[in-house]
Amino acid sequence: MKNAVNCWLFISPMSTEIVAHVIHLSASYGPHEVLKDISFEIGAEDCLAVVGPMGSGKTTLAKALSGRLFRKGEVWFQGSFVLYVEQQHHFKNRSNISEFYLQQRFNSADSEDSYTVREELGELDVAAYVTMFKLDGLLDKPLLQLSNGENKRLQIVKALGQRPDWLLLDNPYLGLDVAGRAVLSAGLSQLQAQGIRFILFLSGGDIPEFVNRVYRLRRDVPVIPKLKHQDEHFNSMLQHEKRNNNPGLQHGERNNNPGLQSEEENNNPGLQPGDLDDSPLVSLRNVTIRYGSKTILDQFSWTINRGERWVLKGPNGAGKSTLLSLITADNPQSYAQDITLFGRKRGTGESIWDIKRNIGYVSPEMHLYFKETGTSFAVVASGLFDLLGVTRKVNEQQTEQVDACLAMFGLGYLRNRPFHTLSTGEQKMILIARAFVKNPPLLILDEPCQGLDQEQVQRVKDVIDQLAATSDMTLIFVSHYAEDVPSCVTKEISL
Repeated sequence: MKNAVNCWLFISPMSTEIVAHVIHLSASYGPHEVLKDISFEIGAEDCLAVVGPMGSGKTTLAKALSGRLFRKGEVWFQGSFVLYVEQQHHFKNRSNISEFYLQQRFNSADSEDSYTVREELGELDVAAYVTMFKLDGLLDKPLLQLSNGENKRLQIVKALGQRPDWLLLDNPYLGLDVAGRAVLSAGLSQLQAQGIRFILFLSGGDIPEFVNRVYRLRRDVPVIPKLKHQDEHFNSMLQHEKRNNNPGLQHGERNNNPGLQSEEENNNPGLQPGDLDDSPLVSLRNVTIRYGSKTILDQFSWTINRGERWVLKGPNGAGKSTLLSLITADNPQSYAQDITLFGRKRGTGESIWDIKRNIGYVSPEMHLYFKETGTSFAVVASGLFDLLGVTRKVNEQQTEQVDACLAMFGLGYLRNRPFHTLSTGEQKMILIARAFVKNPPLLILDEPCQGLDQEQVQRVKDVIDQLAATSDMTLIFVSHYAEDVPSCVTKEISL
């Protein structure tokens, strides 16, 4: 079966019994039509994966099939209960009112406000599924302390407790290490063997062995120009960097953002070229971090000098996020440790903003908690001021810098699109651009390629390598996959 933008990939013969079909389905977000004329069938013996590049409409299709999004066309599933399991988890605290915030997972006191896995599952009859997805040893663990892989498996077990006829799993492998992927695949393979039907929606990469049928979505968006060495957008970014390492706050400029109450007057625009040439940007000495009886880091030391490019490796749950939270000033335990950041010992009077203005940062957790409802331009611009989801007015120079950054990543076509209407991959690319926009002395990119297609992964790597070749950029790059790591990275640390 084939049309102008989508096609089947047959892996095994179609089963004679049809258990689901989709005929001429279309779906839109407001005036933006994302899907058009989608048609396919699923046989009784089929395990289907829908794959496609960033922005091709995978999540839109999953939501439309589950009835969470208005659609046109005919959709029929054998059984009436179709449940969509989204790729990002959303839990409430014990008050059942406030959602968790970005730094809360690093605050041991706040763990008491988090439900445990056992409490989250409640009275659901899921004992068999808990064993199937290896959650037995995690039942008393707070939700805040779960790794990506553990969270994914918990989402699926919760969904199975509702006894759906079909599960639509949106990028369930996102952010999992090799071991986590194996555990998830084993559980899903057992579901298939038991006749529990599900559809996988994947960004690409390796397709699980139990999948025997693939439907590919094509992306219908402007062609992204290839990055050229020293192209005009890249040169524009470098010119801004030479003028001021952090254009978000000029020398003597008053900060009128009420969110920065203690920083109304701030004459420190971040490290300037030449600062700390002979001093480490980051120094951690014999750091120990514990939550209750669990030790996350034990007598850990690490020095990062200007211009070094590191890859940080380790399985889910090894402590990578905790380690990064010490550097980004998001972890309150950092005050009791021997940590020096950008020439100042932690806890000697510097504010969190003094630290953050020297760092460009993106992570899966930031994406989860990012609340911006404005345009893609506004999201990237917020990186000039180190704000999450709060828009400030920008001047002409800052506007040029944001536009140059969007163009450098091939994202100009998304400039005026509302951030919340973008696909998950498009949102991730916008947040990556946000990390780069102020040309910070230190870039921390935590799983930046997670959920991106191969074209965008290569784009991110090309930008990083070109910046590394023409500047003294310092980088911490986190990834489970060697093929995602830029070639400029020469140092490695593993937890």
